[in-house]
Amino acid sequence: MSADTGRRTQKLPFPVLLPDWQGAPAHVRAMTTLRQGGGSRGAYGDAAGNAGLNLGDHVGDDLMDVKQNRDKLNRQLPSDVIFLSQVHGNIAVDATSLRNKQHGAVSADAVFSSQAGLVCAVLTADCLPVLLTDVDGTVVAAAHAGWRGLATGVLQNTVRSMREAGAGELLAWLGPAIGPAEFEVGSDVLQAFLAQVDDADLYFRAKAAVNGQDKYLADIYGLARKLLGDVGVTRISGGEHCTLREKQQFYSYRRDGICGRMASMIWIERL
Repeated sequence: MSADTGRRTQKLPFPVLLPDWQGAPAHVRAMTTLRQGGGSRGAYGDAAGNAGLNLGDHVGDDLMDVKQNRDKLNRQLPSDVIFLSQVHGNIAVDATSLRNKQHGAVSADAVFSSQAGLVCAVLTADCLPVLLTDVDGTVVAAAHAGWRGLATGVLQNTVRSMREAGAGELLAWLGPAIGPAEFEVGSDVLQAFLAQVDDADLYFRAKAAVNGQDKYLADIYGLARKLLGDVGVTRISGGEHCTLREKQQFYSYRRDGICGRMASMIWIERL
C-alpha cells in the first residue's frame, strides 16, 4: 500500500486501514494504523507475538518504544502528529492550536483543520474513531467517540466546528471500534443516551442480567450514524469492524485490558 503524503511518496512500512468512502476529494488523505509493524513488545505487540505499532504513551508501554513508533509514523506524514489528551468529553479544537504543544497538553476529543499539511488524529482501542471531510476537501476532522463522548455531543460539536470553519457537505467514515455483538454496557449507559438522543433505545439490545444488574449490547456504530444524521451528515461509510473480535488487526481494551492504541488520522494534502 502506497501513500503520497506531500512529505514523501513511498510504500508504508506498516499496514493501515483506509476509509472506503465514496466521493472523498483526492487531496484529502486518511488512514487508521493497525497493531502490526512497530517496535512495541509483550502486551503491546501484535497478535502473533511480534513487535507492534502501539502509539499510546499512557498505557504502560516502554516510552522509548512508543517514541520510535511515533517517529516511524511521522516520517510518513506531512506534519508530526500532536496527540490530544482524550478525556471522553465533547470538545473539538483547531489543529493550529496544537502547534508547539507537547503530546497530551490539550484536553479534547476531536480536532479539525482547514489548513493543508496539519494532521488531525485520535487514539483508540475499542472507542469509535470518526474521520470527516467536506466534499471539497477544505475542512477535515478526527473525533474520538467513546460512549461518553457520543452521549454528550462530541460529533455534533465537531460538525459545528467544521461548518464554522467553512465546511460544506460532509462525509464521515466510522473507523474500527467494538462491534454491536460485543459492546456490553449497563443501564447507566442506556439512560445516558435516553436522556439526550431520541429513539436511543433502538440501538440497545437487552441481554441476561449479571448479578442482578441489567445488561445491554450497544451499537456504537448505529448511535454514531443516528447522531450524525441528526445534524445533517448522511453520507456515512465504515462501521463494519469489531476491534474485540478481530484480534489479528486491532488492539482492544475490552478484550485484553493491557494493550496498545491505534491512530486514526486525516489531513489535507499540500498542493
